[in-house]
Amino acid sequence: MKIHEYQAKELFQKYGIPTPRGKAAFSVEEAKAVAAELGAFPVVVKAQIHAGGRGKGGGVKLARSAVEVDQIAGQILGMTLVTHQTGPEGREVKKLLVEEGLPIEKELYLSMLPDRGSAKNVIMASEAGGMDIEEVAAKTPEKLIKIYVDPLLGLQGYQARQVAYGLNMEPEVVKAFLPMLTKLYKMFVDYDCSLLEINPLIITSDKRVIALDAKVNFDDNALFRHKDVQAYRDLDEEDPFEIEASKYNLNYIKLPGGNIGNMVNGAGLAMATMDVIQLAGASPANFLDVGGGASAEQVENGFRIILGDPNVKGVLINIFGGILRCDILAEGVVQAAKKVEIKVPIIVRMEGTNVEKGRQILNESGLKITVATDLADAAQKVAAVAKA
Repeated sequence: MKIHEYQAKELFQKYGIPTPRGKAAFSVEEAKAVAAELGAFPVVVKAQIHAGGRGKGGGVKLARSAVEVDQIAGQILGMTLVTHQTGPEGREVKKLLVEEGLPIEKELYLSMLPDRGSAKNVIMASEAGGMDIEEVAAKTPEKLIKIYVDPLLGLQGYQARQVAYGLNMEPEVVKAFLPMLTKLYKMFVDYDCSLLEINPLIITSDKRVIALDAKVNFDDNALFRHKDVQAYRDLDEEDPFEIEASKYNLNYIKLPGGNIGNMVNGAGLAMATMDVIQLAGASPANFLDVGGGASAEQVENGFRIILGDPNVKGVLINIFGGILRCDILAEGVVQAAKKVEIKVPIIVRMEGTNVEKGRQILNESGLKITVATDLADAAQKVAAVAKA
């Protein structure tokens, strides 16, 4: 789950992590009121969407007067902001963050995230703040620091100092940075974060260390522990199909430009099925993992969500019957097909428990569903759909 920058900074403030003074605004008048409350110019007006690269897209601007706040807020609110993370369709801006301007001496990069390869949490930092970290890693990897923290031991003092010294901080700045880093790590663990990123983390001319930006993502599986974070969810920033899928505990992600919907049980099989669709000359329209223990009702809901996408020209259902038996899948597909008008080809490939019974249910349903004999046969049929 993602949240907005102003929400992430609210969490930062709970942990005593320094951030610029500022507030969210949902209209031009509110933006002007926040600027007046801050009491000094310049102020920064920032678009609030769930994507990075806002500055490059024109979503972050400096205002040096009340008149400029009025003009800039009016320009940004309601605009379709396109960044490298939104895709060409962009996102409509409905919220702003208005903050005090600060005297920046140096910009740094800092992030924390779980690293599956090492089974540890990794702290990444760089003196190249304000830049895309992918660009830093590709062009100047020597500027990227990585410190691996054992989650059972927590962040150790020497590790925090390694980060500070790796960023070439002055002794005065180190004193402010070390307690800040400790608080950030505590928040990262307390809230089951999947990502905590500050870009840039700034050092001001009076040697303060401040989180100028804030990006925080959370592990969806742990949200039941964090009711306060659940309240931050912004449905305007999520795809309607993904919102619908979340109601039924379906792992669904809509993919731009796809034309073949797919429903699979198991994330690994889903990824492989997407590759099969691509190799067949088509393009996957979604990722949908119904899970190993899906019920007929879940299958029905997943099928209905896929067919609700107008870009879908065909559907490939690829199921390995283990916990989810093939006959249960078939019943769910038939139930959904009877409730939803099917206008596209449906291809089903099944193997595993009760596969013959499942195929029998589909063949005797009277519906226009093609049962593939194996994955190669399913790929050929998908290719035919794509060519048509």
